[in-house]
Amino acid sequence: MKRICKTLPWHDRPRPMQALRIDPPDAPNAESTIEQKCYYEQWKRSNRMCLMVIKNSILVSIRGVIPDSENAKTYLEYVEEQFKGASKAHASTLILKILTNKYDGVSGIREHIMKMSDMSNKLKSMDMEISEGFLVHFIMTSLPASYGPFKIRSITTRRKRSGP
Repeated sequence: MKRICKTLPWHDRPRPMQALRIDPPDAPNAESTIEQKCYYEQWKRSNRMCLMVIKNSILVSIRGVIPDSENAKTYLEYVEEQFKGASKAHASTLILKILTNKYDGVSGIREHIMKMSDMSNKLKSMDMEISEGFLVHFIMTSLPASYGPFKIRSITTRRKRSGP
């Protein structure tokens, strides 16, 4: 069978990653033509190669959480579903950090503000945008009481910009 399959013209052979682009062909039976049998065997080979590349690209700890599948296309769909849930959990963690983050006094205040802004930008990329006013409020409430004059100056500056 393999010797016959190698005689097929190059354009009739499946490409290495074809298993990701097309659905699996029907398994050959007694009435199947040689071309159909060859095409199925080559699709199976492509599918095995795709699965091997995908699974070896994923950490073992993550791979254990993803349901196993013998079809590379289905396996990638499972991976996508797993990471959709992970991004929701990550968004929840970021929101909680913004709400509970306090300035530690060790690093500079600029670094603290940049860290809060970075968390806000990450949420924005997940379609969970925090307005600039809320971000400023969260930053101001995260500062200790010793930054009181800074807080007052920031509030009065915002009021002057926006009007009475």
